Order: sequence, then C-alpha cells, then structure tokens
Amino acid sequence: MSSFLHGTELASSFGAVAAQYDAARPSYPQALFDAIEELSGRTLGGARVLDVGAGTGIVTRLLLGRGAEVVAVEPTPGMAAQLRTVLPQVPLVRADGNRLPFADGSADFITYGQAFHWTTPAQSVPEARRVLRPGGALAVFWNVKDRTQGWPKEQEQRLMAACSQYHGYGAVNQSAPELEGLGLRTGRAQLPWSRSIPLDQALADLGSRSYLAVLPEQRRAEVLGEEREALLEVFPDGVVREDYTLDLTVGLTS
Repeated sequence: MSSFLHGTELASSFGAVAAQYDAARPSYPQALFDAIEELSGRTLGGARVLDVGAGTGIVTRLLLGRGAEVVAVEPTPGMAAQLRTVLPQVPLVRADGNRLPFADGSADFITYGQAFHWTTPAQSVPEARRVLRPGGALAVFWNVKDRTQGWPKEQEQRLMAACSQYHGYGAVNQSAPELEGLGLRTGRAQLPWSRSIPLDQALADLGSRSYLAVLPEQRRAEVLGEEREALLEVFPDGVVREDYTLDLTVGLTS
C-alpha cells in the first residue's frame, strides 16, 4: 500500500473537518465483522482490539457493539478530540501504526478501517506482528465506490481536474501481497453494499476528503457547489444512492 502513502499535509487535514467526517462518512455493514471472524477463526466478543487510525471512532463504535474490548489509536489531534467527545469511555492512545506503543503479544486483533494506506507497511506490519498474540489477526478494509462508470466516474474526473493533490483511487486494496511478504497468511472478502443519503450528507462526506479539505475555503466551496449541481442532475429528488464494495484483507500470525 506504500504507493498510496500521501504527504503529511493530506494526512493531517482531517482534523479540521472531524465533526463533518464523523457525521457524513459511510459506516460498515455487520457482514464485515462476520467476515473478520470467519477469516481469522476467532470471535471479536471479549477480544482485545487495537483500532488503529480510529479517526472519529466509526469502526470503534461497531467493534464495541460486537463485544470487543477496544483501544482507539489515532494520531491527528482534531480527530482524536472528536473521538473523545463521542466515545469518552474508550481508551485513546495518540500514536500511529508505524510505532505502536503497546507490549509484545498484547492484542488479539488490530483493525485499520480506511486507514492502512496512511502507514508504511515495512514498518506497520512488523509492529502489528509484534503486538499481536499468537493466532492474532490484522484486518485492513476500505469502502470502495465503483468509479469505472456512471456518475461516480464523472465525479472522479471532475475532482481530479479540480484538486491538484487528487489522482484518483485506482486499485485501493493492494495489501495482501504486502502482508504476505512480511510474514502473514492472508484471507480476503469483498462485500457489496449500498446506502441512500440526502444530498447534503453526500456533499459533507465529499468535503471531508483530504484532497478537498486542503483547498482554500473559497475554492472548496466552489467545487462543492459544482458537485451539488451535477448530483442534482442525476438525483433530482435530492437522495443520493452510493454503491460500495467493502474490500477486506485479514492477515494472520502463526
């Protein structure tokens, strides 16, 4: 995933839009956690899970709902502050995946929801292996829109033209070879799902993306205004349907 590693400016941009991120970003279906359990051969209930790149706690909340004992790990101040607001009871550690301040063999699972590409796998995977207990699992996953056709393709082309730091998503999940090359056995699942949301939420989600968050405020407003007009042409009732494939790779320790 190192080919998707972005600069510090992009990685740190989420803090300013943390509340917007939390309210607008897509969540994950329960089928994700069923698949993690199936591929790892162990249950999340009662397990100690490090949710790395926890952001505002979108994955953390769902892991708690599965009965896991969760520690949130998040380096960005604004995101960590939002997580603390919505999940004050959850232990929060300010760190990133390349340097995990946890003891050897202290976790059953490590999860990266929409976050593994912000790490350097040559550092983050050995750290995960060190921290995981024997038989533990590293789960990395992304919600991926099909941008090869229809309105998502047209939107991506507009955004690439408008945002100099955005070069398209490409093949997002290339993690399996990296995990295998660093000593983990892997399993993979691809889970289709969709959501229908108000137009304003779709625009808020878009505005929380790093490549838009770093734009000057006026330019960001212009781009989002153009997207509002374009989306209304496709969804005149103001309800946007988004189709995703949830792409999951689980890496297993020996």
